[in-house]
Amino acid sequence: MSMPPEVPELVTRALRASLAQGYIESTRTETGRLLATLAATRTGTIAECGTGCGVGAAWLRSGAPEGTRVVTAESDPRLAECAQQVFAGDDIDVLEADWTTLEAMAPFSLLFLDAGAAKRADREQVIALVDDGGIVVIDDLVPCHGWPPMEHGSIDARRQEWLCDPRLASVETMVAEDTAVLVAVRRRGEPS
Repeated sequence: MSMPPEVPELVTRALRASLAQGYIESTRTETGRLLATLAATRTGTIAECGTGCGVGAAWLRSGAPEGTRVVTAESDPRLAECAQQVFAGDDIDVLEADWTTLEAMAPFSLLFLDAGAAKRADREQVIALVDDGGIVVIDDLVPCHGWPPMEHGSIDARRQEWLCDPRLASVETMVAEDTAVLVAVRRRGEPS
């Protein structure tokens, strides 16, 4: 399988492992490029909730400056083991654990919510995990072209809360015609 040259080698390894496992819910390339771009602005520790076979973590690592710690949590033992093998010898910590285990390593300068349970988590709990100026990224949203945000014919209250929280500077951005990502930055000096 050949990949376009703009896909980093680490991402290619993770994509191949995902295909070998039959795991097709990997981070899309469009989202991955955004993750790498955001990670390039971060120092300290960045984290991912929901590793899968490691595609999202590979994008984060490919953008993050040297010395930035990348940690990711996956609750499925088979997928966690796959990601651990993909990243053997790389600077990515893969935990076989529920995403809430990451709380012990907080605060993060960037937190990517890729696991379904993390995306549905209490917003207060998530905001408390990021530094002042920290970024929360939520992917796999159905693009919304108006206000209030709608999904499947009804108001997406969770997305509306993220976009309206005064402690956050938030935006929803389309990364492809059929998918959007929410990016929320915790304003400096705002309590969690």
